[in-house]
Amino acid sequence: MGTAITTITTISEAGATGRDAFPGAVDLVPLLVWLSPAYPVGSFAYSHGLEWAVETGDIKDAASLRGWIEDLLRHGGPFADAVLLAHAWRAVESGRDADFIEVAELGAAFAPSRERQMETLNQGDAFLAATRAAWPAPALERACAAWGGRYAYPVAVGAAAAAHGLPLGSTLTGFLTAVCANLVSAAVRLVPLGQADGNHVLASAARSLSDVALAAMDVPLARLGGAALRSDIASMRHETQYTRLFLS
Repeated sequence: MGTAITTITTISEAGATGRDAFPGAVDLVPLLVWLSPAYPVGSFAYSHGLEWAVETGDIKDAASLRGWIEDLLRHGGPFADAVLLAHAWRAVESGRDADFIEVAELGAAFAPSRERQMETLNQGDAFLAATRAAWPAPALERACAAWGGRYAYPVAVGAAAAAHGLPLGSTLTGFLTAVCANLVSAAVRLVPLGQADGNHVLASAARSLSDVALAAMDVPLARLGGAALRSDIASMRHETQYTRLFLS
């Protein structure tokens, strides 16, 4: 026991904490916290229309879930959200208030259904309230002062990430990963799927995340759009679904 005690070295003794431990590294702790299921944005309450897709049989197993998520990443709401996030990040990072107002306004309006709009605005407002309280930053306050309306979730995340000096690529990849994880979590409960199947689907989606994040960086706002029409219809039909576990 004496040998074990004498070999213990604490962080304070080593003199290396946070960024000092890895010179040149970016501290991604804020991003990991913000996009975790524990962050108080209520993401667990939304299914992005997936609940209706399960009821109609569009999603009935791991394979159909995998295809649904892949389509969303490349052609649906998550891809459009990634584009909005990238533009919000650049506007705040460069201090261009007019550009931030443009993307914030578009993000608040760019939803194919009332439930999808509720999903993004409720989460965006909750994210900003929690982040401004616990992770304040002057650039974030400036952005919030410039735009007095409600915030789409990706716009809020992009603004906070830029204000804290977090890289755009990591932010996009982390955001899309969190979106996929939330969809898989909903499907595990709704289909239902086993945890192993859900994990396999998430691992499969992870292979596309970097490609999608990279592609979203180069899309101008004038070309913002989507082609995952079945998902958009699902979000509209979910509003009148007879039994519901989720808000969207």
